[in-house]
Amino acid sequence: MTTTYTDRPLAAPIVDAATEYYWRAAKEGQLCIKRCTSCKEPHWYPRPHCPFCMGETEWVSASGQGTIYSVSVTRRAGPITYALAYVKLDEGVTMLTNIVDCDLDALRIDQRVKVCFKPAEGGAMIPMFTPA
Repeated sequence: MTTTYTDRPLAAPIVDAATEYYWRAAKEGQLCIKRCTSCKEPHWYPRPHCPFCMGETEWVSASGQGTIYSVSVTRRAGPITYALAYVKLDEGVTMLTNIVDCDLDALRIDQRVKVCFKPAEGGAMIPMFTPA
């Protein structure tokens, strides 16, 4: 079976002081994650204190490359089928995301993917992933 990805409307993200930098970078085509300034561990989701040592954190650019850890193609959640996945970035963090611009039925665990950005309401860009 072949299920081709179809673009769907994306709601504008909720932007606050903790995520403003992330969304501004995404609008410029850059994926960012947080890293601890003390223990240097990267982490996802963004938060002001390191979940490993409670140190301060900073934004860093991610490569945008990774592998599919888990993927599910939704067929009954709405009128447009889409792939929901956990992607493990090369930096070691795992993000919940969508896989786009491909045959959704061909997606596999451990498949290499790269970041791409899809437009949302209000001009924001949402990071998603496509097969590399």
